[in-house]
Amino acid sequence: MNAARKKAAEQMENTDLVIEVLDARLPEASCNPMVEELRLFRQRPCLKILNKVDLADPEATKAWSAFYDAQEGVTAYPMTTKKPADVARIPDLCQSLAPHRGVPTKPLRIMIMGIPNVGKSTLMNALLKKKVAKVGDEPAVTKMQQKLYLGKNTILVDTPGMLWPKIAMASDGMMLAASHAIGSNALIEEEVAVFLAEVLLERYPQLLTARYGLKLDGIDAIGVIEGVAARRGFRQKGGDLDFEKASHTFLQDYRSGALGRISLETPETRAARLMQHEAEMAAKAAKAAAAAAEKAERNARGKRGT
Repeated sequence: MNAARKKAAEQMENTDLVIEVLDARLPEASCNPMVEELRLFRQRPCLKILNKVDLADPEATKAWSAFYDAQEGVTAYPMTTKKPADVARIPDLCQSLAPHRGVPTKPLRIMIMGIPNVGKSTLMNALLKKKVAKVGDEPAVTKMQQKLYLGKNTILVDTPGMLWPKIAMASDGMMLAASHAIGSNALIEEEVAVFLAEVLLERYPQLLTARYGLKLDGIDAIGVIEGVAARRGFRQKGGDLDFEKASHTFLQDYRSGALGRISLETPETRAARLMQHEAEMAAKAAKAAAAAAEKAERNARGKRGT
């Protein structure tokens, strides 16, 4: 990741426009702050592609589009690489964001960025109408930067998916893991499934009933996973419910869209989570400061006593 960031920073200097591919189901959680930092430092416009829009809640996607369109130098584009017509619009959108480029003497230089497994490589292949990037349903498939030509006057630079060193909010890590942007070895799958069940109980209970036939009165997130195990007949030797297998199935149903069109965050829920996180950080800082002051006072009393 450090090597990828260094190369991206070097390439950004010679870039006219950034395409950042986001997961439409969790746009801000899948937005790498390092990409934003590099882009803003060089003052480059950005086309934020809300990919996998066919899996996301349409109302949430509308809200996110308005959220990004309100930002200076940013255009949001909800789409899916499954629709060639969606992909075909991208060159014109890029040209509109950098109208001074795209001629033989000044080709339009575009950098495609995004975290692992948001569909960046699939988008590259669809844009160029040939397989130029390796695709897989696993994080970190693209390993190196590559430069390609989209027509005579447009240059594309593909970059490896970059995650940032520390994910500040635990909920972001859970959303990323649920959506498979973080490998299954990074977090316990059962914990991720319980987190996802909590979100669905709060915002999409009807989808749980439609998919699994669950009665949700008085049920909690763990009960949802147990209900999936019971409905699917997932049991261990001895007859106990197989919570691990049910968790995996539940996550796969979400990732594939079998559960329905789901967005794990909206601009409103994002703002609420940020406020909560800031309050927690302030409380932690105050506690650390009080502990440091108490320690300093003890040390001072010790020296006076001596």
